[in-house]
Amino acid sequence: METIELLQAYWWLLIAVLGAALVFLLFVQGGQSMLFSKTSYEERQLMINSLGRKWEFTFTTLVVFGGAFFASFPLFYSTSFGGAYWLWMLILLSFVLQAVSYEFRRKKGNIYGTRVYDAFLMFNGLVGCVLLGVAVGMLFFGGAFTITKTNILDANAPVISQWAATHGLEAIACWKNLLLGFAVFFLARTMASLYFINNIGGDEIFTARMRRYSLINGLVFAVLFVAFLVVLLLSDGLRETNGAFVTEKYLYFHNLISMWWLGIILLAGVVAVLYGIFRSAFDKRWRAGIWYAGFGVAAVVAVLFCIAGYGSTAYLPSTVDAASSLSIANSSSSLFTLTVMSWVSLIVPFVLAYIWYVWSKMNAKQLTEDELKEEFHQY
Repeated sequence: METIELLQAYWWLLIAVLGAALVFLLFVQGGQSMLFSKTSYEERQLMINSLGRKWEFTFTTLVVFGGAFFASFPLFYSTSFGGAYWLWMLILLSFVLQAVSYEFRRKKGNIYGTRVYDAFLMFNGLVGCVLLGVAVGMLFFGGAFTITKTNILDANAPVISQWAATHGLEAIACWKNLLLGFAVFFLARTMASLYFINNIGGDEIFTARMRRYSLINGLVFAVLFVAFLVVLLLSDGLRETNGAFVTEKYLYFHNLISMWWLGIILLAGVVAVLYGIFRSAFDKRWRAGIWYAGFGVAAVVAVLFCIAGYGSTAYLPSTVDAASSLSIANSSSSLFTLTVMSWVSLIVPFVLAYIWYVWSKMNAKQLTEDELKEEFHQY
């Protein structure tokens, strides 16, 4: 394997890890989607205060995820972010509303009232999760775009990628993408319930409700995810062979079989998620479900990214022109750029260690309802 191929595989693995971290951190959005689920004002304030300690992690990871794509696979960045912009603008709008809500919800002189900002948070919890799932679904089921690299020489219209007139809205209309989107949504709600069980103490009624929510949302997620996995493994895909993309039946199933260690990781991740959900639901003294389920979710998401990109697979197939499809080989940066950025990426473990340190300090002890209200009343 040549050096550039190793670097391409390395950067795709980094993107898989960042994607896994992002999906885990969507418990913040899941919690926001539950703000009006039979909760009193006091409980809603308690949930917001708890989530307000972590929302920056999700926002920052999303930005880093996009930045990693820009550095390593710029053709994907320009094609997807620049072409399917209605989809991405809706996603970014939901996250901007989230940031504004946490900043201004309890500010003096707020003429809109807290419920408006709570509605913004709920919008981010629903729309952000579903549309991120739709965006990831495009990695498997494709988008309506064409790529003509020679257009870069056209001074009047130096646009490489041309997208359908709907510019990403057609991805939202694809039922396969929506299947993954709603699976992500109910996963986020499940993870939020497990997070509240772990993070908030002192209110047994609230904790009991969260245990029930974790089971209900977890079962819905399990059904949706299994359905998505079956659809995915039975779907055809494009594999790059001798410079051309060729349709292969059951491509992702073949990828999973040929890279058998990914199948083991996938199975272990699913078991960890189910263990975290069911034990949290039925063991009234156990509060560590967020970590078992969290590591399981990260493992499953990383595997999905790996089977989408490795094995000369088109990780963004074009539904209108197979030759325009993107693989990690034809969409990556130059050898020089990948090499330089790989040296920069060596700081990632230190960043992760810092995040873990900050998280540990925030969760040094389980906070009671009174402590959360007193310490984080600004949210």
